[in-house]
Amino acid sequence: MDRRVVVTGLGLVCAIGDNTEACWSSAINGVTGIREVISVNTENCYANKGAEVPIKSSELSGENYDRSSLLCIKAAGEALADAGYAVTKENSDRIGVIIGNCVGGAASIDKYFTDEIKGSGGDSSDILKMPASAIANNVAKHFGLNGTTANIVNACAAGTISLSYACDLIRAGKADAFAAGGSDSFSSLAFAGFHALHALDENACAPLNHNSGITLGEGAGILILESYEHAKARGAKIYCDVLGSGVSSDAHHITAPRPDGQGQMLATTRAVKKSGLDFNDIDYVNAHGTGTAKNDDAEFLSVHTLFDGNDHLSVSSTKSMTGHCLGAAGSIEAVLTVKAVCEDIVPPTIGYNDEDLVRLKEKAGAIDFVPNTRREKPVNYAVSNSFAFGGNNASIVFAKNPHEIPDHTNKDRIFITGIGELLGEPRCEIEADDYKEHGIKMAFWRKLDRFSQLQLISGMRALSDAKITVTDDNSGDIGIIIGTADGPMTEIVNFQKNVIENGTANGSAFSFPNTVYNAAGGYFSIFAGIKGYNATNANGVQAGLQSLCYAADVIRNGDESIMVASGTDENTDVTEYLYGKLGLVHGKLREGLGEGSVSLILENENSANARGAKKYAELAGWASAHKSVEFGTLKGSESALKAAVEEACKAAGITPADVELICGFADGNETVDSIEKNMCAEMFGNITPIQLKHCIGESRAAASAEQAAYAAKLIADGKYNCVLAASFGVGGSYSAVVLKSV
Repeated sequence: MDRRVVVTGLGLVCAIGDNTEACWSSAINGVTGIREVISVNTENCYANKGAEVPIKSSELSGENYDRSSLLCIKAAGEALADAGYAVTKENSDRIGVIIGNCVGGAASIDKYFTDEIKGSGGDSSDILKMPASAIANNVAKHFGLNGTTANIVNACAAGTISLSYACDLIRAGKADAFAAGGSDSFSSLAFAGFHALHALDENACAPLNHNSGITLGEGAGILILESYEHAKARGAKIYCDVLGSGVSSDAHHITAPRPDGQGQMLATTRAVKKSGLDFNDIDYVNAHGTGTAKNDDAEFLSVHTLFDGNDHLSVSSTKSMTGHCLGAAGSIEAVLTVKAVCEDIVPPTIGYNDEDLVRLKEKAGAIDFVPNTRREKPVNYAVSNSFAFGGNNASIVFAKNPHEIPDHTNKDRIFITGIGELLGEPRCEIEADDYKEHGIKMAFWRKLDRFSQLQLISGMRALSDAKITVTDDNSGDIGIIIGTADGPMTEIVNFQKNVIENGTANGSAFSFPNTVYNAAGGYFSIFAGIKGYNATNANGVQAGLQSLCYAADVIRNGDESIMVASGTDENTDVTEYLYGKLGLVHGKLREGLGEGSVSLILENENSANARGAKKYAELAGWASAHKSVEFGTLKGSESALKAAVEEACKAAGITPADVELICGFADGNETVDSIEKNMCAEMFGNITPIQLKHCIGESRAAASAEQAAYAAKLIADGKYNCVLAASFGVGGSYSAVVLKSV
């Protein structure tokens, strides 16, 4: 039972309540939070319904953060208090923050460009509120949490993937606890986007029923997850256990699910099997249940395929009351699912009339879809499902009582077996041959924004270099982790400016799908046919290296045999403009901005040997660390860099004295450069780091991934036996990897 992860605290804010108990009471009593939209101008829109939180941003924590961060801080504060978790100097580095999100600080993006376009001039302080990278860092700073920090940006599956990742890190012994979940605020960006896709319901959404569209919502859900031993030692109350989770890709379409539900079923099957359960053991499924025909039809098929024969299963969609809260949806629903397990009450799906009930009976068969009225029944095991743009799927299982779960930990060595690079300073020169070399047709290529184009080329180059052909037989054994600092900020900004200038009713249906951070991973999985684990992490410059750490954790956990780990960031006129407004293009950075994407293939030893793969280097040790400082700064976080380096060296079975070369992260910023210089002097004596950014510019996540790629190539060429790469993220996050000769 030493792998037990338990829930000890809950925090929730959404349209049906400003705390967990209020939300739970509303949910089980069928009280909706869906009303006419207030915060977004819906003039000339065919729909005007939304599920907004009736609390002004100024009434939240009082800090100058984006609304997504403020909602998350409120939920996290409740969860920490509920858990009785007293954060101290002694324990703060053992509790981390992992937050799911869809499009970052959308409210701040709207405010900044509205001010600019309407002539009052944008406030540059709003720029640091725009990226999703800020959210987990802001939560960590507010509460003084110094454990591993990450922002998972897989759209509507992000909240559930955050919980899954947190549990995996706890089981790996890399943290005692996490404040994990998701947050998203109501925004003109999201409303205009779904309106452009004609995906909004004119009335309150009716998931698993009318299937005429979604109703957007907002909110945040946070769970305090802990190892059982840690929770027991501090005398914490325990709500329930978290058993298994599953993450997968559809590899089908950027906005629509696979009609056959295969990707959904893979995620749910993984979650149930990793829990040591059978489908007949499950008492309740909190469905993704968005209210669109394609999503609900695929989920009906998935549920029937997996659970037909289970005569005690109940299924419901709480989105009928909360609306669809995007990156927060999975964690909001996880909190409600935990309450269902604890209280033995299944919340209903509301909105059925008598005619609807007749149709439901035909579609539901023997499965209880809990229309209109809650169901009181034993709930020993429950599944919460989340599916998303990009074809991302995630499921997680909660249990009333402890249950032995299989240990699939793979202790094989992990090797880098492929490298794909596309780098440029200030920008990459992409020619037709760059995409044609992998059979990428123009019809597909032109759908992609630049961020996705960069990722697709480097990812395909890495697969080609590793001589990996994706087939139906191995597609589920390969996964993707993409790290980024800024994501598709160009698409986000251009879409938002169009909405400001032309109205909410005139958003672009063509560009909206590319505004979500995980679109690049979605397009890559679709083209390559990869159906395994798929996550995107937005966490600053170091996100490229953190993607390697994350990917290695997925392999070590036994979820996949092969992972594509990437760092990707673009440099466009929008990028130059925003960084220029912060004074970071000419002045604080000696190296100019660059862009690119670097992908590395990580593979466990058994898989690599079976394929006869070439091995560039062994990924012998990896670690991420965090010391909370204000987002946009680094000063005061130096101890986290040292901690990440020490932990990576320890995991690799070496001491700093064994390191022969350091691939450095200095970029000309005085604070950045001094942190690296001081670390090297203190830990490595006279080693002078190689500074790759002299050649490639500050290409952020791509640069940090290139640090590892360059090190691997040096080792493969026989020039070094042991190389360290480390990098930073503003706000105090650091990652480090140790590569060794094969």
